[in-house]
Amino acid sequence: MIRYSLRCADDHQFESWFGSSADFDRLKAAGMLSCAVCGGTDVEKDLMAPQVKTKKSGENAAAETPSLSEPASPAEQALRELRKKIESVSDNVGKEFAAEARRIHNGEAPARSIIGEAKPSEAKALVDDGIPVAPIPWYRSKAN
Repeated sequence: MIRYSLRCADDHQFESWFGSSADFDRLKAAGMLSCAVCGGTDVEKDLMAPQVKTKKSGENAAAETPSLSEPASPAEQALRELRKKIESVSDNVGKEFAAEARRIHNGEAPARSIIGEAKPSEAKALVDDGIPVAPIPWYRSKAN
């Protein structure tokens, strides 16, 4: 495993793990990398300093090892909290998002917050028809 410091076109910095340098290159070429902050797909490797491991034992060594389950930045923590809040108050309608949003807008289904997946053309049609929708950066079929 290799950890890269990454930067998006909007100058957001974040880190991600890859199986190898070739894995990073393959995912980038396939357009499967996105910014952990804004969701942008124009992501490049950032300058990094190598980490040199020294032989330590006990609590100090464990305390210095970063936890992958903990947020790396205040922005990541804020995004995690926003995601938890939105998912707790929304119905996940999956691939039926566009149809369900239209039914809610037309009064054919109960008004409520929903999340799900929509093709770009479906989302554009909803916006063109005055139906309010917004993308959320973590709800993607592609994963980092």
